[in-house]
Amino acid sequence: MSILLAFAPFIVFAAVDRLVGPTEGLVAGALTSLALLVRDWVSPGRTPKLLEIGTALLFGGMALYAVLGNPDWSIMAVRLRVDAGLLLIVLGTLAIGRPFTQQYAREKVPAAYWDSSSFRQTNTVITAVWALAFLVMVLADLVLLYMPDVHPRVGIIATVLALVGAIKFTGWYPERAKHPAPG
Repeated sequence: MSILLAFAPFIVFAAVDRLVGPTEGLVAGALTSLALLVRDWVSPGRTPKLLEIGTALLFGGMALYAVLGNPDWSIMAVRLRVDAGLLLIVLGTLAIGRPFTQQYAREKVPAAYWDSSSFRQTNTVITAVWALAFLVMVLADLVLLYMPDVHPRVGIIATVLALVGAIKFTGWYPERAKHPAPG
C-alpha cells in the first residue's frame, strides 16, 4: 500500500490541476511530495525513497518555474512534463540498478531475501512494468497534445488502464515469481 501512497502527489496534482489550474496543481503536488518526505524522515524505521525524492524534485522544480517564470503551458503540456518526469525517475532507478519498487518491497520482505537474485529480478520486472505504464501515459499525453481532434476520454482511458494494469501486476507478480508454473 505504501507504494501507492507514493503516487499521492500525482493524484493531488491531477485533481487540483483539473479543478483549479496547472500551476496550483504543481504547487499542491510539491507540497504533497514534501509531506511524504517529512513523514519518512521523522517516522521510525522509515527512510525517504528514490521515487519520493524524485517526485519532490520534479514537482518542486516545476512549481517554482511555474510560479516564477509564468510559462504559457496548456494543461496537457504540464501533464506531459509531469508524466515524462515520472517515467524518467522510474527509468533512472532501473539504470542505477535500484528499481524503485525494491525500497517498498524491503518494508514487507525479510532482510534475508534482499540480496537474492529472485528478489532483485522481481523488483526489476515490476519496476519495468510501471515504466511501461508511464510510457503509455506519456504517449497518451502526446496524442492529446498534438492531435486535438482526439477526444480527451481516450487519454483518460489509456491512463486508467495503464495504472490499473501496473497495480494489478504489482500485486500478482511477486507470488507468481515465487512459484513459477511447472514447465
